[in-house]
Amino acid sequence: MFTINIYLKFAIIIIGILGGVILWNFYGFWYSFPFLLIGIIMLISYLLLGTVQSASVLMQKMDYEGSLKRLNLTLNPKFLYVTNRAYYYIVKGSLEVQSGDKNNAEVWFNKALELKLPTDNERAMILMQMINMQINKNQWTQANNTYRELKKLKITTDIFKEQMDMLEQAFKQQGRVKMSGQMDQRSMFRPGGKRRMPRMR
Repeated sequence: MFTINIYLKFAIIIIGILGGVILWNFYGFWYSFPFLLIGIIMLISYLLLGTVQSASVLMQKMDYEGSLKRLNLTLNPKFLYVTNRAYYYIVKGSLEVQSGDKNNAEVWFNKALELKLPTDNERAMILMQMINMQINKNQWTQANNTYRELKKLKITTDIFKEQMDMLEQAFKQQGRVKMSGQMDQRSMFRPGGKRRMPRMR
């Protein structure tokens, strides 16, 4: 997808609107109109799209610090149109995961889940992140509940399907470990032969 460097976009906004106003004062509206139009279009684009896409690209390159700085250039996520607002929260949550703040990451992911996402793939990406966090916290019951929600989605991306298989194996292994622990516990209380009870004195 074609994108304009955010700093270039800022420059076009300033030159377009400021230059348009100056031309309007000296030469009239029609001379300023092209500058104003370009400046206003770029301003609306910035408000609705923010810096989510370029921040996402930086995060994929594992430049987490640069990604956070770029994301913070978004004026206000509430101004973003719904899909980009969801991506803003996803990127923000993913960056919190990288920084080690799992609790804050969960807050951002929940915000994204509350919005209308374009496909089930985006929803799956968030749920998988949450499942991984819950497993790391040893919250297997919550992870299981989230996994059931994940299985209801129609996932079309191959990498997400592979991650689903890995999660399936992890839950099966956890189930075997839990069952083994219960069997060991039962064997502790199983009678081991005919032994007389000690005489009470």
